[in-house]
Amino acid sequence: MEKDHARYMREALKEAHRADSKGEVPVGAVVVCADRIIARAHNQTEQLTDATAHAEMLAVTMAANFLGSKYLTDCTLYVTLEPCVMCAGALYWAQLQGLVYGASDPQRGYSRLATPVLHPRTALSFGIYQEECSKLVLDFFTRIRNK
Repeated sequence: MEKDHARYMREALKEAHRADSKGEVPVGAVVVCADRIIARAHNQTEQLTDATAHAEMLAVTMAANFLGSKYLTDCTLYVTLEPCVMCAGALYWAQLQGLVYGASDPQRGYSRLATPVLHPRTALSFGIYQEECSKLVLDFFTRIRNK
């Protein structure tokens, strides 16, 4: 299982690098169903001028469209950064089977809340490529502040 987590997180990291190259906060996501990537996305809030265009939201929408279902009960989302409260709420409603994230987000991550946000059936794993995922975001904000 750890091998699969690493493989899919590498794909999410590719998406995060795409976001970074476009000046977006470098967060990437992939949705996996039956050992197959069915959706890929990265942050596009600047490009789409949409505060909700987070990688997770876009990936969930793509996966739901691919499956023809609003529920992702057989899917796992791999995302480079811990989802925010908005995204975690969307993951709840999608009834996601699994969530795997790379780096924690102590300022905006959903885990800051005392009340559980994810669906009770959602299996959680985190810390996959944590250093690389974290460094990507920290480097981005360092560049922004130094402009």
